[in-house]
Parts: sequence; C-alpha cells; structure tokens
Amino acid sequence: MRRCVSVGAVLVACAIVGGDVAGIAAPGPKSRFGDTGPHAPSVNVELVIAVDVSYSMDMDELAVQREGYAQAIVSKDFLQALKAGSGGKVAVTYFEWSMSGDEKLIIPWRVIDGPESADAVAAEIMKAPVRRGSSTSISGAINFAAKLFEENPYRGLRRVIDISGDGPNNDGVPVTGARDAALAKGIVINGLPIMVKEPSLATTDIANLDLYYEDCVIGGPGAFIITIRDREKFQEAIRTKLVLEVAGLTPARPVVPAADREPRVSCLIGENKWQARRLQ
Repeated sequence: MRRCVSVGAVLVACAIVGGDVAGIAAPGPKSRFGDTGPHAPSVNVELVIAVDVSYSMDMDELAVQREGYAQAIVSKDFLQALKAGSGGKVAVTYFEWSMSGDEKLIIPWRVIDGPESADAVAAEIMKAPVRRGSSTSISGAINFAAKLFEENPYRGLRRVIDISGDGPNNDGVPVTGARDAALAKGIVINGLPIMVKEPSLATTDIANLDLYYEDCVIGGPGAFIITIRDREKFQEAIRTKLVLEVAGLTPARPVVPAADREPRVSCLIGENKWQARRLQ
C-alpha cells in the first residue's frame, strides 16, 4: 500500500514500503485549546515524543531509532510542514521509557520554529548516551507524557503523544486505563509499532502488534499508527509520522475506534504472557 499526503505544493509524507499507515481519517472537532482570541496559542501543536528503550530493543535498533528522530526534525519535509501550520511553531519534548517509573527526559520542552532551533534539538537528542531499559510499560509512558503537558509553558491548538514500541504493555497499570485518562484530557495518542523481528516464544512479543496499538494504545481525533516492518525504513517512517503530526494531517485508511467494538488483540496480552513466563 502506498498513500501520500501533500502539504502545500510539496509532497511531504508517503507510507513506507514494507509498512502500513493506519488512522482515523476524518478530523475531529476543534480542540479546546483552539482559542483564536487575544490569548491565541503560541504554537500549533504540543508534541511529546515517547521513545521505547526496553530490553527487547537491541542496541542497533536503539541507535537507529535515536538517529531517526534527530534526522526527521531537521529534514526539509518537517520544516515545510512546520511552515504550513498556524504560526509556524511547535513545542516538542522527548523522553525515553521502559518499565513503569523508568522514564528519562532527554529534551525538556523546546520550541522549534525553523532550521536553527531544529538543529539545536536534533543535536541535543544525539548527544545523550544510548541506553537500554528492562520491561515495557506503555501505560507508564502515557501517564508520564500526560503530566508533561501540565508543565509545558507553551499552548497549542493540539496536544499529541507520539509513542513508539516493539511490544505490548507488560508492566505497570493496564494500558487502556492510561489511554482513556489521556484522551479525557483532550490529548491525541499516535503510535509507531516496531515489528522488524519475528516474535519469540521466550519474550512477550506478539505477532499483531499493529492491531494491538490500534485497539489498545492510540486514540483521539485523527489518531493513527505507522508500522515499521523493515529495519531499513526506521528513519523514513519516523519522518513521515512527525510530518503528519506537525502538519495536522491524517492518513486515509480509516480505523474503527476500539471503543466501538471488541479489541482484535487482548489489551492484557502482554501482562498475561509475562505472568505465564514467571510461572514456567
């Protein structure tokens, strides 16, 4: 499948070869942050980038993922999407996560409004040492991300959590509770499920991580996932995802919100597999 989205006159976002793009195609109602009066938001979007560094990610994947975010932020596509937004500014913060309570803030809130500020943020991302955590708490990452919005001195039309991961939640509280609490605050959650390795019986990996992310993790108006199935497509997928988020665009293929039906993958599958391993 190949779907492209145009920002202005320039083609800036295409679905990756070897992966899929999924989302809720129709934009939702205007955010409650969309004040157009004298107190108009100072940025177009408040974006929290939540990056998985759990033990199931190998060191090469961690390094490629880190480089992918840094290169995406300085890319021509990203900067063009920035200009297309209201005011031409975004507020970004970047943290890494693994088990519940193991969230490390790498980039506190920064405003990106052009090449110089983008270069500074990218350099700061690359300067931090690559690290590796333990288990996977998507719920912990979402809860941590939601709190970061409360500390953000900037206000935007949208609040978005961009969360990557290569496995289901297996630590902390159930992921659906954290997701629903964030959605109740008007936050949109998008996902980057990483499916470059075959699931192993020795881990809590699952075959349908993309469906798990669609039904258990993402949510909010226009929420979408981009699935990475090819290690070589890491950087392209990350760039596409950030461009869509900054420009306020959504992919074309619709996803029925999980609230309207039973999840296709149990939202407790990670916890169940983890418990089964402990009993062996």
